[in-house]
This record gives sequence, structure tokens and C-alpha cells, in this order.
Amino acid sequence: MAEILKTEAAMERAVALLEAGEVVAIPTETVYGLAGDATNGEAVARIFEAKGRPRLNPLIAHVSGMVMASGIARLDPLSEKLAQAFWPGPLTLVLPLRQDASIHPLVTAGLDTVAVRMPQGFGSALIARLGRPLAAPSANSSGRITATTAEAVEADLGSRIPLIVDGGPTTVGLESTIVKVEDGKVRLLRPGGVAAEVIEAAAGQTVVRGAGGGERVEAPGMLASHYAPKASVRVGAASVLPGEALLAFGQVRAENADRAVAMLNLSPSGNLREAAANLFSHMQALDRSGAPTIAVESIPATGLGEAINDRLRRAAAPRDQ
Repeated sequence: MAEILKTEAAMERAVALLEAGEVVAIPTETVYGLAGDATNGEAVARIFEAKGRPRLNPLIAHVSGMVMASGIARLDPLSEKLAQAFWPGPLTLVLPLRQDASIHPLVTAGLDTVAVRMPQGFGSALIARLGRPLAAPSANSSGRITATTAEAVEADLGSRIPLIVDGGPTTVGLESTIVKVEDGKVRLLRPGGVAAEVIEAAAGQTVVRGAGGGERVEAPGMLASHYAPKASVRVGAASVLPGEALLAFGQVRAENADRAVAMLNLSPSGNLREAAANLFSHMQALDRSGAPTIAVESIPATGLGEAINDRLRRAAAPRDQ
């Protein structure tokens, strides 16, 4: 089983493991990440093996600052403006990969672009100590519910990795927002911890929705089925069917809510930030109820609600068996 260390005691052990090409689960402000040296092919392969992740799905390269980012990617003026506005923080930029970048091709899934983010807290300090970018997708089995606590990581991946760094529950609770600047326009690839409206205010323009590469996966989190519990998920539920668990939101309940096998409320007051922080932990708890289906009440699609609904739609999508 994985060793679990609090952040204040974990730095030396984490650096040693990463230097040796191992993977380490670390806290970030968004979710827990499964980190490995992004320049080491064996380390990146261990990430895929631990997660059971499709290798066509690219990873985010996490950096400690603009100097490290500029060493692996080319930042146009608008991308640099967004980085200055939101780093460190929950925004990932998809950027042209430098030809001389040391990032291993497994990180980019063979694309000529690389997804880059600067995290807050322990992750940023760890990258600075290592001196190299970290590939760090969410610390959970591929396609399953994202971990927002060290306990959730241990329950899922504890037998497959050597160390979990415990930084307590994550504050944002959703993965980063991913955008790509193309022809001077900001395109949203994945909604996340920074609302699109906030990005629009910083960029001074409307964010374009919709992938520009057809069916091509350009960034993490774009697969149709993702973030899924073992139970099936039914979104926009106006009533609870027999045997279902209920993921509620706000003060108004779905019909027959009192008959739910189990019920948790993302935010009784209807606060979308609170709902985002609770989303994955509440889904995990309802999944443990044994209900075959989790019914989800409607959630507004504004602000962080766009990212919450994105995760719920992918959790409810048909899955490969």
C-alpha cells in the first residue's frame, strides 16, 4: 500500500521518488494529481499504467513558473496575458510545443501542442525543487470519479503507487479549465475551475465553445465518457425512481426525493462554488450506497455550473465495457 505523508513532511520523499522515475499522488488546488517527471518516458508510462489511461489522451505538463513554461512551449501574447492573469491557478493553456522541448512524447500523445498549467501550493514547490515539469493527470483510475482527498486516492490507487501526499480536501474540487488560443481567439476545450465568464473578462473577448479538431482529442477530459462512478448517472432528474440515490442541489427537491436510497446536497444554498468543491466527493459517497443509479437534480449552467454540468454529462455518457 502507498505511504501517506502530510505535505509538511513529504517534500524530500516525493522528490526522491520522482528523481527515481516513480509516480507520486499530490494535492493541488483543483484535484489530486498523479505526478511523474514529464521528461522521463518510464515515469510517464507508469502514470498510464497506474490509471489504466488510454494513451491517446494527452496529459497536462505542470510548471513552476513562466520561465519553465517558455522552455517547453511558445506563448503568444494573448496566452501570456491569460497566464499572467490566472497562474498559479486552475487554468490550463494548450500551446505549440517547442521543437527542442524535453517533454516526452507520451505526455502530448503525439500532438504538436502541449497543455501547460502552473498549480498552487505544494505542487508548485515540488516542481521547483525537481527543476522539471510534472505530468499530473487526476489521481484516479481512468474514466472514474476524480479524487479530491488523499483518502479517495488511497481507496482507488493505494495498491499501485508508492506515495500519497496528503494536503487535505482540495479547495476548487474541479479540474482546471482548458483553453487554446487560435487565430487570436480563445477556444474553450474543457470547462473547469475558472468560469468562462472570468476568462472572457481577462481576455477582453468572448470565449469560443466547441472543439476545433473534429473528433480529435486535443486536451485531457475530452473523452465522451469520463468522471464516472460505478453506478449509472441520470442528469436533470425531476423525480427519483425506485432504488435510486439522489444528488441534490439547492432547496427545491425532486419528486419522491424522500424515497431515495441515499441523498447528498451539493449546496443547500445553491452556491455553485460550494457545489463544485463537493461534486466528486458526493458522487463517490453516493456510489458507495450501492444504488444502481444516481439521479442528479438540475444545476444552473452559468459560471462554474458549466463545468459541473460538463462533468455530469460525461459521467452519464455510455461507457465502454
